[in-house]
Amino acid sequence: MTNLPFGFSSQDPDDPDKGDSSQGRSEGGAGNSGDLPGFGFGGMPGPGGMPNFDIGQLGQMLTQLGQALSHSGSGGSGPVNYDLAKQLAVQQLHNSQRTERPSQEQVKAVEDAVRLAELWLDATTSLPAGVRSVQTWSSVDWVEKTLPTWQRLCDPVAQRMSSAWLEALPEEAKQAAGPLLSMLGQMGGMTFGSQLGSGLAQLGGEVLTSTDIGLPLGPAGTAALLPANIESFIEGLDRPISEATVFLAAREAAHHRLFSHVPWLGQRLLATVEEYARGIHIDTSALEDLASKIDPANPSSMQELMTSGMLEPKTTPEQQAALNRLETLLALVEGWVDMVAGDAVGERLPGAGALTETVRRRRASGGPAEQTFATLIGLELRPRRMRDAANLWRLLTERHGIEGRDRIWDHPDLLPGSSDLDEPLDFADRWGAGSADLDDPIAAIRRAEADQATKSDDERGGSTKHDDQDDGSSKRDDES
Repeated sequence: MTNLPFGFSSQDPDDPDKGDSSQGRSEGGAGNSGDLPGFGFGGMPGPGGMPNFDIGQLGQMLTQLGQALSHSGSGGSGPVNYDLAKQLAVQQLHNSQRTERPSQEQVKAVEDAVRLAELWLDATTSLPAGVRSVQTWSSVDWVEKTLPTWQRLCDPVAQRMSSAWLEALPEEAKQAAGPLLSMLGQMGGMTFGSQLGSGLAQLGGEVLTSTDIGLPLGPAGTAALLPANIESFIEGLDRPISEATVFLAAREAAHHRLFSHVPWLGQRLLATVEEYARGIHIDTSALEDLASKIDPANPSSMQELMTSGMLEPKTTPEQQAALNRLETLLALVEGWVDMVAGDAVGERLPGAGALTETVRRRRASGGPAEQTFATLIGLELRPRRMRDAANLWRLLTERHGIEGRDRIWDHPDLLPGSSDLDEPLDFADRWGAGSADLDDPIAAIRRAEADQATKSDDERGGSTKHDDQDDGSSKRDDES
């Protein structure tokens, strides 16, 4: 998938075949430029192309346009038209035949797997069980159940994108546009909704559990697995579906223990996305440059320039810092789950090693999490950080035991940072030096703040000394 930020089209201008809405549809429906925001225009002929005119394509285009406009009044008051997103996602899942309902046997197998996984996890983590109910979902169920959380994730970015474009317009243009600005807002909501719908369709056809991308997307305390996707996941592994179900149930239950008993964690993840969104800025000089390069005699020049990346928001240092924090936090979550779930099933499931390696390769090759975040908010998750985080959690377990390791989740200020993933031994030593304060996390936080203040003073002192030396050199140069 493309790495363009949320709201930018991913259509490839060099591949005209992608405009045909009847062909080229991907398995999960994502990347189909025959759907919105193109409204099927990819199949229409260009100038001088009337001999290729297809009245059937015109009818399909008008049908898609009518469906889109019918949704502009419902679910379109915000920055993203979520009604349209849901409709497109469900439609594309039906088209790709990924809507099979779970059987009674699959429902019972999932319930038994989660119950067994919870028993095994009791020995590998001090956090109590967090699952209050177990469900078995189809791909469509996943779209419907996770859409409220996607709204919380996407609204800040889409809202800021819309307002940034408005702020970039000159005052004269705003006054001249008048009521058209409201219409543009609705069209923007439809465009964002279309992009989100295609992304959800692809994810719905690939995700294995409700927490498969490292975020608590489903209802709180609800463990959910998708048997149809699990069957596709194990193809070629030569492992029974029952074994893969228990393995993934352990990962799902471990995620829920973390998100249920670390109440600040989910909110911290969402707040970091909002922090990133607040820094979105559109460069007005790029708009002027774009206008000067458009050739009225060449209708395709506009599309080529729009897909060239000229109008992509530039990442500010503040945004990059927010993205780094989000990457690190997600890596810590996934690394902890990898280790805890792996220890729970390692000696009990013969194929645990193969399944673990498959999950890691899935991440490294750009799984659904990496692709979705890259499209929606420009974030590329780094699988290397997840492996580093797992190594850090393993070291902490060996040094300080299960309970000492899990107490790091007591407060966000106690968590390792990105630099700690590079130097896990230093962090483990610091955590060990404060082992007397493990029953008093506030004391550990104050000690960490004091260490940071001392480090900052030393850095400022070194800078001042360096400046003094420069002043002395300047004086000697003046005297000479």
